Amino acid sequence: MEHGGTQLIAWPVVYWTWITMAFVIVVSFLVSRNLKKIPGKIQYLFEAFVGFIAGVLSDAIGEEKGLSFLPLVGGFAFFILFTNLVGLIPGAHQPTSNLNTTVALALISFFAYNIVAVKEQGLFNYLKHFLGPVKALAPLMFPIEVVSHISRILSLSLRLFGNMYGDEMIVWVLLKMIPLLVPVFGLAIVFGNSFLQTYIFCMLTVVYLSLAIHSEEEEH
Repeated sequence: MEHGGTQLIAWPVVYWTWITMAFVIVVSFLVSRNLKKIPGKIQYLFEAFVGFIAGVLSDAIGEEKGLSFLPLVGGFAFFILFTNLVGLIPGAHQPTSNLNTTVALALISFFAYNIVAVKEQGLFNYLKHFLGPVKALAPLMFPIEVVSHISRILSLSLRLFGNMYGDEMIVWVLLKMIPLLVPVFGLAIVFGNSFLQTYIFCMLTVVYLSLAIHSEEEEH
């Protein structure tokens, strides 16, 4: 594994991003073309993964509206998980260990839930939530709420970037210092953290979507 870096344009990261996207698209296409009533191992894994995401969306938002966000959240889950797991390939550049990638993902999540909020609540009602329940404090609450929402971009992007970049550095250092057995434990950390960080990013996105739809929960 090579150090991913945080340079403005990291072309190896771009290449590995496209490679990962192509891999996910091809595998998904092949699995969906040969669906069987008794699924094989790969089909079962895909169905279990998608079913888990669908269940989370149904519980958090409601079955009807929740499943409409399955392409968005499912896309996040597949993309983030596989770009995280790229870090297990020796010599690969992990896309999520580069801030450009994680900021782009965070911006998609940010704009998605804001668009949903405006669509569900109306622009006026949505902006009214930024003023707070007390009219006298509205001039104070509005900038606080705006900063709070913008900080979600930083929270989503920096959390994913920091964890995956840290894992990459750990394995990279171990490979330089002790090139034999010990780095295996580092790779195990990367593997486990890949699933964990995917789950966290997707769950936060689901929470933001839920709050965007259910305004009464947002007020609470």
